[in-house]
Amino acid sequence: MLDPTRRFSNRVENYLKYRPTYPSGIVPLLRAECGLTAESLIADVGSGTGLSTELFLKNGNTVIGVEPNPEMRVAGERILVKYSKFSSVNGMAEATRLSDHSVDFVMAAQAFHWFKREDTRAEFVRILKPDGWVVIAWNGYRVESSPLMTAYQDLVIRYGTDYSEVRREVEGCEVESFYAPGTCKRARFEFQQVFNYEGLKGRLLSSSYVPEPDHPNYDAMLKDVRKVFDANQTNGKVVFNYETELYYGQLPAG
Repeated sequence: MLDPTRRFSNRVENYLKYRPTYPSGIVPLLRAECGLTAESLIADVGSGTGLSTELFLKNGNTVIGVEPNPEMRVAGERILVKYSKFSSVNGMAEATRLSDHSVDFVMAAQAFHWFKREDTRAEFVRILKPDGWVVIAWNGYRVESSPLMTAYQDLVIRYGTDYSEVRREVEGCEVESFYAPGTCKRARFEFQQVFNYEGLKGRLLSSSYVPEPDHPNYDAMLKDVRKVFDANQTNGKVVFNYETELYYGQLPAG
């Protein structure tokens, strides 16, 4: 597969416009379960355009975004400039460039499947304070929740250039083993986006595994996404169903 640090370079604008943020319920859960406060320092690793970063900035946290892709990082800096407690670094999960034992939480949203597991774990142990927490999240779409979602899944299977490989990376993560010999907990949140046709098309084009305009299947894909929209729309809108899967736990240093 294409280098994960470069996969989204041509997807930034669609990513900004059409990718969802993360459920606000994550913050109160982490307050109750992990002792998150407004004073907690967060490292958002693989922060991209800042969708997960903003969740914590709104909570009053100081957040450092760690992002290797320059186009995504610059977009995040542009969007989050209004937050004085935000900064970003050109770093990777395996080499964040952050100080030893400096952060209270490491967040990895929609990114963990790209990380080199062993090197990442060592790096997280290095930058976390002794009682720090690792939080891993994915926004996944609920394939069997509606005819629209089933048809959308069929679309990405049909046209995705390496969708099956990306899907296998996510589904094969075995997140629990990352925390071993410690343990982690899992929580789920359901939410929705409502799209007009341009929104559904943009959501599709924000994915790193779909054809770009110079690909021979691009035009056929757009014709089919139009058909999917037309078959499922009500008053010019469709409802896109998500489930956020959240893991949280601590990493024993030994």
